Amino acid sequence: MLLGPTGPFAHRRRHTMGDPRPLPMQSETRPELIAGGSRATSGDPIEPHWDELPVLRVGTRSGDIQGRDEKAIQAAVDWVSRMGGGTVRLFPGTFRLRNAVFLHSRVRLIGSGAETVLIKEPSVSTSLAQDTDWYDQEITLAESGGFQVGDGVCLRAKNPHNQSVITLKRTLVARSGNRFKLDRAPRENFWQMGQATASTLFPLLTAEFAEDLHVEDLVLDGNRANNENLDGNYAGCIFLQDCRKVVLRNVEARYYNGDGISWQITHDVLVEECHSHDNAGLGLHPGSGSQRPVICGNRIERNDIGLFFCWGVKFGVAEGNRISESGSYGLSIGHRDTDNLIRDNEISGSGRAGVLFRPERGKSFQPHRNRLEANRILDSGAAQGAGIEIQGEVEGIILERNELRESRGPAERVGIRIGEKVGKVTLKENRLEGFARSVLDQRSPADRNRSN
Repeated sequence: MLLGPTGPFAHRRRHTMGDPRPLPMQSETRPELIAGGSRATSGDPIEPHWDELPVLRVGTRSGDIQGRDEKAIQAAVDWVSRMGGGTVRLFPGTFRLRNAVFLHSRVRLIGSGAETVLIKEPSVSTSLAQDTDWYDQEITLAESGGFQVGDGVCLRAKNPHNQSVITLKRTLVARSGNRFKLDRAPRENFWQMGQATASTLFPLLTAEFAEDLHVEDLVLDGNRANNENLDGNYAGCIFLQDCRKVVLRNVEARYYNGDGISWQITHDVLVEECHSHDNAGLGLHPGSGSQRPVICGNRIERNDIGLFFCWGVKFGVAEGNRISESGSYGLSIGHRDTDNLIRDNEISGSGRAGVLFRPERGKSFQPHRNRLEANRILDSGAAQGAGIEIQGEVEGIILERNELRESRGPAERVGIRIGEKVGKVTLKENRLEGFARSVLDQRSPADRNRSN
């Protein structure tokens, strides 16, 4: 069965922010028929094939641009972007980052494999010595040691009205003593009464409102032991916001005090043959509203949650991944994450459950119509845990030809646990071994008969 925009669920598709595909009533172009013979025309995104595009080489000791920090890489990215797109090649070496590298549309960032390492410098943090109002464009730090012009910073404060935490990323662009100018006004209030702080925290690679991005063959090291935590809704080794058409291939994302790779409202992302490991948060985080992610052939190891479907992630495919030793869940799926195919993955050694269908706040919020097929879920969950935990009012779930095995002894472990409010679940040709109970269905007999 094909899941996706051309499959059986296509008629259910909603128009989603940033999704470039036309709705069915709109006319559709046929770029494959015209790209080969087209001329470059002003404002037309469909171009002919070019034999050569700009390439700029960056190295610590050689290259068109030489340097050991993010400034050298950023200079190359900006130049290639100004040319309309092309490739930045990173030679072997270690680049130490005091700010993110900001990617732009139609730029390829290609490293030299394991020998190209981008590592985050240790973070420093201090409180604000004066209030910053939403219209200000500067902050005053209580202690400015460790802060420099050019640094990426994260501002955080409690909202005085509801005590929620405001989080904002900016760059320091000018200085007089303890006063620093920001690259952009905060448009939020950072007041001392809200315990406002500034920390040198940022994603290593990031992009906003960009398309046709390609990152390949490099190592991103978050230096977790020497950095404070920053939530994956704002950062990670890679953090993308409002982008589309992204390829991440053979990237190692490690030791971030937060997520490995996170993308929010970012469509048509391919994450292939990457290695996300030993991050404090989520290994891979397809974030809110992201349509059609393809996540295949990756190793995801020793994160708190291996693969986390956030809110409204639809028509995605997760296939051929190895997810191991997750602190809590190997794979978690919830709030309106519908019509996804999870196939041929191996999930092992998860702390609480191999797969969790999260309980949400009402039936319309559930992760309906997801299919788990031919996965191997091994030794996952504590003594009272489950290989697959299905909770909430979800329905239309298909579990077919999955293998669930437990070699640590049955204890009170369950292969598949189905919560009391769950709707229709199809179980077909699954193999379960070594559990105290293969399937624990907590629904009433009447609900069970109506749902199955």
